[in-house]
Amino acid sequence: MTPPSSENPLQGAPAVVHASALKTSLHVEPLTCTIGAEIGNVDLGAASRDPALVAEIRSLLLKHRVLFFRDQEITRAEHVAFARHFGELEDHPVAGSDPDYPGLVRIYKSPDTPNDRYENAWHTDATWREKPPFGCVLHCVECPPVGGDTVWANMVEAYARLPEEIKTKIAGLRARHSIEASFGAAMPIEKRLALRAQFPDAEHPVVRIHPETGEKVLFVNAFTTHFTNYHTPANVRFGQDANPGANLLLNYLVSQANVPEFQVRFRWKKNTVAFWDNRSTQHYAVMDYPPCHRKMERAGIMGEATY
Repeated sequence: MTPPSSENPLQGAPAVVHASALKTSLHVEPLTCTIGAEIGNVDLGAASRDPALVAEIRSLLLKHRVLFFRDQEITRAEHVAFARHFGELEDHPVAGSDPDYPGLVRIYKSPDTPNDRYENAWHTDATWREKPPFGCVLHCVECPPVGGDTVWANMVEAYARLPEEIKTKIAGLRARHSIEASFGAAMPIEKRLALRAQFPDAEHPVVRIHPETGEKVLFVNAFTTHFTNYHTPANVRFGQDANPGANLLLNYLVSQANVPEFQVRFRWKKNTVAFWDNRSTQHYAVMDYPPCHRKMERAGIMGEATY
């Protein structure tokens, strides 16, 4: 092969560039000052076969907390393979999974299920598990022409902006998270109790330490039912203080996800993928699109204990 000349430096260049060589050309566009970035010039199908590219995406995830990828015509096999770079996948006991790809949960909404509204609450996925998920990779298969957005909130920022007296008050608090009181609430009592037996309430610190960044995270959400160690002499003068004081504080903490300065709102298009760090965010699927279809496929990645 003739060596490239100074007049034509591209002569002799390889026809195919390995995906890992593209890391310097990833396009990163932050969507707000606190959370979310759209990532361009990347094919997640290729990334599913390239550990170096996966490592770069992981670093962007830790920085921006939720990443968005447009125009990703990935197969289910590629979807699962990409997510598995970050950990093993987990099924969901209520939402259905793809029979050929365990761990790929199908979140399909249609005009036939107008009352299926369990998504539209601020939540961190599956905190009713002792080990809540690391994160989730969500692929939009079909979406309405307008509506059906998803909103994410940065719960590191939500903690950081709390008043100092609140930070002091919640420093040692722990709370229960329940699938029975959320997904199970509309079930017949026998099924609800069976669900509780399979997944007993989990207990987590109200302020979680992010296992990779060391950041403090406000870790209460729609699955949180109550504090487990609030009723102490420091917080309660008389018994009548217990429930009002604890409930008001929990409601206040859960409401922090509503602050717009902590949020990014994202409009879906077909073949868009979102990848979020479940340890430091909450999200809310806006249910404003009936009677349209909305079909999403989610790979939930197993996480670690919160301690």
